[in-house]
Amino acid sequence: MPSNAKQKTSMLIRGFVPYQEKKGEEYMNEQQLAHFANILNAWKQELMEEVDRTVHHMQDEAANFPDPADRASQEEEFSLELRARDRERKLIKKIDQTLQRIEEDDYGFCDSCGVEIGIRRLEARPTATLCIDCKTLAEIKEKQVGS
Repeated sequence: MPSNAKQKTSMLIRGFVPYQEKKGEEYMNEQQLAHFANILNAWKQELMEEVDRTVHHMQDEAANFPDPADRASQEEEFSLELRARDRERKLIKKIDQTLQRIEEDDYGFCDSCGVEIGIRRLEARPTATLCIDCKTLAEIKEKQVGS
């Protein structure tokens, strides 16, 4: 596979190339923190643009249909969009909290046990606050309590 094609397939969803760690590099150094801040800011920007699109869509598409079924369909569509935006609003808040953690030099370490979360896990889930082991345990406990 040519290097250019290989590079395209290794890009993250939000268009970032995975961070290439250097031998002996300190975990969560300035370059890594900047890498994650860029990912988070781009993700936040995408979400904010989606909010704007939704507002414009709802303003443009709002109509008073005479047919009750058409009105119900439109209301259901708007309801689904608003629910999605509400989830995104919560995600934006979490992104802001994560950016604050980067500013405070408290990013990349597990809130529960203090171990490194890991570059690849953070690239997959930049807002992660738990290492994979603690997250797995938390999910197991959640299932036991929820049953």
